[in-house]
Amino acid sequence: MPLQSMTGFARREGSSGRYRWAWELRSVNGKGLDVRLRLPPGLERLEQDCRRLASQYFSRGNLQVALSLNGAETAVEAVVNREALAAVLKLREQLGDLVDPAPLRFDTLLSLRGIVDFREPEESESERAALDAEILAGLELALADLRAMREEEGRALGQVLLAQLDRIEQLTATVENDPSRSPAAIAERLAQQVALILDNAASIDRERLHAEVALLATKADLREEIDRLGSHIAAGRDLLAKGGPVGRKLDFLAQEFNRESNTICSKSNAAAVSAAGIELKVVIDQFREQVQNLE
Repeated sequence: MPLQSMTGFARREGSSGRYRWAWELRSVNGKGLDVRLRLPPGLERLEQDCRRLASQYFSRGNLQVALSLNGAETAVEAVVNREALAAVLKLREQLGDLVDPAPLRFDTLLSLRGIVDFREPEESESERAALDAEILAGLELALADLRAMREEEGRALGQVLLAQLDRIEQLTATVENDPSRSPAAIAERLAQQVALILDNAASIDRERLHAEVALLATKADLREEIDRLGSHIAAGRDLLAKGGPVGRKLDFLAQEFNRESNTICSKSNAAAVSAAGIELKVVIDQFREQVQNLE
């Protein structure tokens, strides 16, 4: 399953009967899937179907989904309110000689409010169903276009992330192969630090000395951090190869990368290791920033 970024745009338009419709979709980063629909009045009935379709295509991202609908000019029909007309005629009869006995003129009837209403013919159930079906089909096409754009950006983003993992691996190797990590160098540093402890302590018992030496040895050893970085790098590559919605897992890995690089910087007793640790932090921050764009 391809990687997807969470940014993209798509537009689809078409016609159904006397209507022209157009979908516009915009997507940006989001922790979950947040679909914001804007439908024309009268088409609120489509909301549930629209949300269902969006969830079939995406699992994360803030989606703005807007539909515009325009109707072509069409013939109108005159609808006579027969009850109102009957009431007017009855009133004329009741008034008798108080009003003009001449027959009512047609233009007079038209001028009476509520007697005649001009409106567009009402759509039948089948026409409404056809319109809904074509609009929803257009939405599916727009969602597919948006997914294709997000996947294209996801492929490019995946290459950037792989390059950053390669750089993290190179810097990890720099730390691992630094001369300061050789057994002889570590032993020499330990001897110097133990001598410093003894010089500054009037008396120290053996157990305390052993504890201090163990603490110094732990701080001098970066093996655990290096091994964990290697494991995280392998996991990151596996996730990128697997594809799909892996952004959250990669974000967690970025936090783990950062934790190990902080420990390396705090334990370092060599300028080269400190420099590699600082650059590790920079690359890891860049990695995490790019991961925020992945679904």
